[in-house]
Amino acid sequence: MTNLPGLNAWRFLAFGVVVGLRALGLLVRMALPHPPRVLEAVGQLAANERDRVGRYLATPVPLPSTEDSATTVRRDVRWLVLQATTGILAGLLPVGSVTGVVQNVLIAAFWPFVPEVTSTLGLPVRSWSDAALTLATAAAYGLMGALLVPPLGRWYAKVSAARLAPPVQSLAERLAEVTATRAAALDAHGIELQRIERSLHDGTQNRLVAVVMQLGLVERALMRDPAAALPSVLAAQNAATDALAELRQVVRSIYPAVLAERGLSEAVASLAAQCAIPCTLDEHPLPRAPAAVEAAAYFVVAEALTNAVKHSGADRIIVSLRGEDGALVVEVTDNGHGGADDGQGTGLRGIHHRIAAFDGTTKIDSPSGGPTVVRVAIPAGP
Repeated sequence: MTNLPGLNAWRFLAFGVVVGLRALGLLVRMALPHPPRVLEAVGQLAANERDRVGRYLATPVPLPSTEDSATTVRRDVRWLVLQATTGILAGLLPVGSVTGVVQNVLIAAFWPFVPEVTSTLGLPVRSWSDAALTLATAAAYGLMGALLVPPLGRWYAKVSAARLAPPVQSLAERLAEVTATRAAALDAHGIELQRIERSLHDGTQNRLVAVVMQLGLVERALMRDPAAALPSVLAAQNAATDALAELRQVVRSIYPAVLAERGLSEAVASLAAQCAIPCTLDEHPLPRAPAAVEAAAYFVVAEALTNAVKHSGADRIIVSLRGEDGALVVEVTDNGHGGADDGQGTGLRGIHHRIAAFDGTTKIDSPSGGPTVVRVAIPAGP
């Protein structure tokens, strides 16, 4: 038995590279007719690798953003190419180490029965002293594996984690984002205060003035003709009742009582039931969220439904609530004529400002001809 193919380390390395490239080419040819399924499979492989690498490094690999699926797909495909090339090369060291140990031990044990056999280093084994040298070669392979494989594995795990994780924002980018978010929060706060002030000034205050005027009429009536004061008393009571109802409406617009009493799902279901356009609630398991987050989601639905009723010309609306990657996701879809522009309407701008205050994201997709999809994702963590 002469020096067989694959016994030489360089031949083994070349063989591994060729096999890897052939496998990559085969995968590409198989993938071309079925791109959606292949991309889904690649995404699943990448998700499994994130989980495996996170456990190995004892550091979870951050999940990609759901907002930019195209970037995530490109990152996963680049990782697969890395796995099929550099990954195979990195895997040759542990495989070659184990193979070298096994081959040299077998050669040292059976050299008397195999004429002209050589070790993996190409040295002929013709005596027991040569066999001892072959065993030393096997030990060297084992030592090489023990010393090099763990750091190599950790290095490659870090490389995979870096390729699979979403890109890290620079400090300047993050500072700019935080500054913009803070400005949006202040704008949203200012707009909300102005709205409350207008509601109190134009509604509640006017009704309280009417109560005071009616009470003044009651006073005069009591002084002139007490028996004729009853209509004025009833008018003052009605005015006070209207003022109280207006005040309750203002308070409800700050934080709807239905949220505290029945929760977000029931509150949104109530909005859907009261909508002038037939509205369906598509509900999924929701994460536990702070009251402010649920209130923001509630007002997003309310504003989106109001806009759809006023401007969309739709005859059907679907509201979706779900938890996704630690965020509360709200989608409002109508089958109207589309063309919604958040740069022109105050309602859609208000949604942007309200969600930006929570460091969330807002996406409005409204091509001409419809449909219109308003999608917000609000971080639901503490």
